[in-house]
Amino acid sequence: MNALLRKKVKAYTLTEILVVLVIIGILVLLALPNLMPLITKAKTTEAKLQLEHLAKLEQSYFYEHSRYTTDLAELGFIQEKLSTDGKDGKANYKIEIVSANNNSFVAKATAVADFDGDGTFNVWQIDQDKNLKEVTPD
Repeated sequence: MNALLRKKVKAYTLTEILVVLVIIGILVLLALPNLMPLITKAKTTEAKLQLEHLAKLEQSYFYEHSRYTTDLAELGFIQEKLSTDGKDGKANYKIEIVSANNNSFVAKATAVADFDGDGTFNVWQIDQDKNLKEVTPD
């Protein structure tokens, strides 16, 4: 039994493991700035999809009432909890209808976080003709 306990097992030392972790950390720090535009682009997909969905809801509402509305609840649009509201929030954009009348509407999606850390919050906008445009790029 003592012979089994005294037998050396091949393993990595703590120093070797720490060196590997430092190297991985440096590689991540070098790659992260190059990935930020890709991450921002992926998150803007949420805004585009939500605004397109809202435009469809507004169009259906228009067919029934011959006017557009500014009330999201009246349309049946449910804003997901925002990522800034706590641990349960997943949405990165706050959706709101800026204006609506008998002939037109304008809705926008405003980012609740600065994705690339430059101080600019991304804003997207859509109208009754489904013209989707980026008002403020991030």
